[in-house]
Amino acid sequence: MIPMLRPEIMNYYQRGGERNRLTVSSRGRLEFLRTWDVLTRVLPAPPATVLDVGGATGVYAGPLARAGYRVCVIDPVPEYVAEASALDGVAAVVGDGRALPAADDTADAVLLFGPLYHVLDRAERIVVWREAARVVRPEGVIVAATISRFFPLFDGLTRGFFRDLRYRRLVEQTLSDGTYRNVDGEPAWFTTAYLHHPDELLSEPAEAGLMVRRRITVEGPLRIIGSRLDEILADPQETAVMLEMLRTVEDEPSLLGDSHVLSVATPLRG
Repeated sequence: MIPMLRPEIMNYYQRGGERNRLTVSSRGRLEFLRTWDVLTRVLPAPPATVLDVGGATGVYAGPLARAGYRVCVIDPVPEYVAEASALDGVAAVVGDGRALPAADDTADAVLLFGPLYHVLDRAERIVVWREAARVVRPEGVIVAATISRFFPLFDGLTRGFFRDLRYRRLVEQTLSDGTYRNVDGEPAWFTTAYLHHPDELLSEPAEAGLMVRRRITVEGPLRIIGSRLDEILADPQETAVMLEMLRTVEDEPSLLGDSHVLSVATPLRG
């Protein structure tokens, strides 16, 4: 039996919460560009096999397939799986990061872009890490996305969310224990999630038999700079400079609390 997403999380995605997020807004485009930049440097060369767990409609799977990778999206939202499977060179199946429909040692790389921040229970997050460790080959790599525990505070201030007292209570709970519980389904806010402290990005994978080789800041403070980010992304030369500069500080530990983080891990076995 495949574990199910919490109802408010499934509702968020079935409403299309991820369909255009990485292509329409400047914040989403920055996240995509930075994540893609990292993937081009940490993944094994094509035609390696990549399991894109939580891959939604295939926003990364499509470009990976065009680059020559063998890609399979595994996602719990049937509507997203149908869209991803229509992409050239992409296979897609309904599944959950806690029970991957894949055999042992069959992937050269596993992407965990979603499962770790939609599982609130720590023991179940360890299961997600262990499943990735099970299906990846001994020489393979796991790239996992998480969201900083401190991001909702800064995001809420820049977007005016603190005008709603419910948001303040949500942030206070998140700062206390990492649980971001949007149980009311307020559409302007992110859905229910677990938001990591940077230190957990070492301890959780270690418990699952993985070694984290790098913790990479994705957007850093640029995610909340407003219209200036629009200007940068509208200019290819400025965009190139931005990506070059962000690479120089992406491993800086003091920046890990600002945005999404990509953890690059490898199995300890073999």
